[in-house]
Amino acid sequence: MLLRLHVLDRVAIGLLATGLLCVATGLLPERSASDAMTRIAPLLAFLGTVIVLAELTSRAEVFDVVAARVARAGRGSYALLFLLCVLFASVTTIALNLDTTAVLLTPVMLALASRVGIAPVPLAMTTVWLANTASLLLPVSNLTNLLAANRVALSPLGLAARMWAPQLAAVAVTMACLWLFFWRRGRRGAPVGAGVDGSGLLTSAAVSGPGAARAADVRPDGGDRYAPPVVHRPADPVLFRACALACAGFLLAILVADVPLWTASATAAAVAVAAFAVRDRSPLRLSLVPWRLLVMVPGMFLVVETVDVHGLHGLLASAVGADGDTLGLFRAAAVGGGLSNALNNLPVYLAGEAAVPWGNHDQLLALLVGTNAGPVITPWASLATLLWYERCHAYGVRVPVARLMGTGAVLATATVVTSVTVLALTR
Repeated sequence: MLLRLHVLDRVAIGLLATGLLCVATGLLPERSASDAMTRIAPLLAFLGTVIVLAELTSRAEVFDVVAARVARAGRGSYALLFLLCVLFASVTTIALNLDTTAVLLTPVMLALASRVGIAPVPLAMTTVWLANTASLLLPVSNLTNLLAANRVALSPLGLAARMWAPQLAAVAVTMACLWLFFWRRGRRGAPVGAGVDGSGLLTSAAVSGPGAARAADVRPDGGDRYAPPVVHRPADPVLFRACALACAGFLLAILVADVPLWTASATAAAVAVAAFAVRDRSPLRLSLVPWRLLVMVPGMFLVVETVDVHGLHGLLASAVGADGDTLGLFRAAAVGGGLSNALNNLPVYLAGEAAVPWGNHDQLLALLVGTNAGPVITPWASLATLLWYERCHAYGVRVPVARLMGTGAVLATATVVTSVTVLALTR
């Protein structure tokens, strides 16, 4: 049975088993394990409920309607569509947070692919890369930002005033890499349903959303323009309105009312579930629950906590150094980005924050750049990447891991180096 599981399923089970073994053998004290689980309990509640919300919203064709509107706004130009997608993903990440972008924007982008006649991979990569690299500006953009802003005593406007230039640099580098690797002519790939795109970037089943187009409905990547689609009409307007209102309420709650993420997502998911219970019960099944993430995240935190107890703090302090000069900034960013891809950015930031000397505020912000913009190489490097990978898997879109890691390594290096350079120049 284990051999039939996806590689990430096996990784998730292995991480949880290792973490529980560390607790059982005493390698991780029970107090430390309890503290770690207490910290991530709201995170797990958010994960479980927001995935259910996204899945049911997709079933209600909300994402297909949004995708059709974005495609029409592009007016048939791939270049304009690219700019719109970059703007859409960046603003969503900055104003909401990167995890919301990964969950709610990924289905929109995947549905958009079938509307404009290209492979889903360029649009999927736009979402996951900008979910990470566009998360530097505001405290709400990333949980690590909240921790850093508290540490350096910066208000939301204060953090934005310090980080706007590194953020612009990160988005600019991301745009260049997206166009080079995925969006330029000849690299956009074949339409949904063609099996393999022209550059070997995608081997997948057709995108399985309700509004996915047939291969005959879209044309291959043969030029710089596409035919704008017609307005999409959902099959069940009642379900569409209920789920659209649930999503709008979720976004409004976390933006305006300052409601905890898990409370907002749980309430919105309950609305969506109630609507489907009345109109169509067939999608309401246990497979809606993202068990892989709910297993992987606790295991990951237990393992990192164990390593931290047994010397990670000393190693990080030595690697980061005590100097807050320009070299110290690059060391902190390199450690944050490198370890985030090996482990995960949230526990790495927490461990790295303790290793940065208290008064070295710019060095801490450089660590933030590394842990925010750097985790784009491995599928588990950030929670947003895990959520994105889950959404792609649900839609039948498989991004080859070698391609993800190769292009991600280029992006991570270029983005972190450029952003830290700008951070140093504007200190």
